[in-house]
Amino acid sequence: MGFLSRLFKRRDKKQHAIALDIGTEYVKTLIFRIDDTHSGSVVGIGKQKQKLSDMHGGAVTDIQGVIKNCELAIDQAAQQAGVVPEQVVVGIAGELVKGVSNTITHTRRKPHERLTQVEIQEIIADIQNKALDMNKKALAWETGHSEIDVQLVNSAVVNMNIDGYRVQNPLGFSGRNVTVAVYNSFAPIVQLGAIQTVVEALGLDLLSVAAEPYAVSRCLGEEESADLSGIFIDIGGGTTDIAVVRGGGLEGTKMFAFGGRTFTKRIANDLKLTFKDAEEKKILYSRGKLSERESVRVSKALARDIQIWISGVELALEEFSTSERFTDNKVMPPRIFMCGGGSLLPEIKDVLEGNDWFKDLPFSKKPDLMYLKPDNVVNVKDETGQLNTSQQVTPMALANIALELAGNSDFKDRISSKVVKGLRT
Repeated sequence: MGFLSRLFKRRDKKQHAIALDIGTEYVKTLIFRIDDTHSGSVVGIGKQKQKLSDMHGGAVTDIQGVIKNCELAIDQAAQQAGVVPEQVVVGIAGELVKGVSNTITHTRRKPHERLTQVEIQEIIADIQNKALDMNKKALAWETGHSEIDVQLVNSAVVNMNIDGYRVQNPLGFSGRNVTVAVYNSFAPIVQLGAIQTVVEALGLDLLSVAAEPYAVSRCLGEEESADLSGIFIDIGGGTTDIAVVRGGGLEGTKMFAFGGRTFTKRIANDLKLTFKDAEEKKILYSRGKLSERESVRVSKALARDIQIWISGVELALEEFSTSERFTDNKVMPPRIFMCGGGSLLPEIKDVLEGNDWFKDLPFSKKPDLMYLKPDNVVNVKDETGQLNTSQQVTPMALANIALELAGNSDFKDRISSKVVKGLRT
């Protein structure tokens, strides 16, 4: 760790934690205070630019370079917060990070006996083992490698019902058929190993690794999420992450390697600029601070890639609507929630509000578009006054996940956490 991190290391560290978003373009860090089991407050923020060689498509490619950038970002946050916590939650993204919900119905031999925690754990473990095999096969097909090792990253019980009766806590209920839907996300061990190496080099304890679309989909809070149906799209530097939530349950997540860096490269190529100058011009364009002439040039350069990007979104959503793994109700959710730095390009908004891209998908109407901001993350408040754009939602969402883990969350999450721990071991 850097000088400031060592300086503040001993101060009040147990009541704080770190959210670390290791993105393709930037490392973004939040230090937040744990106020109680359900809320926290951001007291320090840090941001460090990554080199082109440090990351690719959301995955670490230069461990030492990423460690240095994380140190600088954490030191910035420590200077503001006056503390460096011991625990950290880290986001993970990339095309090979897979997430899907699976449902299984377990027929009990003794339906008159009450359900126990051990029995529920066994049912969920069965689902997760089947999901693990399925994801290994999917990655093998996509990568062309017959054997690719993956590991469970996140798990959450989406829905439970007993003989058709929906329950939140099944303990103590009797019944014959127990149906459980569980969302599981998996990532290649090599990708997780790189993150663990970074965290160890920083001298931190890894509280959790969270698939970023999973974290973003849970950021609106329990009251808003109970019956929420929506599509969450996070456009980062290297990837676009998509999560589909229906009736409060996360059906699955998908990522494809097309993000802000692709748009920057297009501007650099068409306008004959260095990558650094093209990135600065893209940011100014997103903020509406270029001249009309320059805006037209940038818009023209982006036109083709924007169409490629929306085609990627269509393909991802088409799989959600046609796959047998997802719900029988194939109508897509009516709202789209946007975040990430890439989402600020005006062409992204224009294409999503257009009248044709969604017509070949099972939407009942044109989906409403909403841009998430840090204050939409209901359990995490900003005491710095510096968090105000969609780009900062993902690290806020990671902080929210950390609060859930630290706060001994509801029955379904406690059960799945125990099973996750067992599978990792």
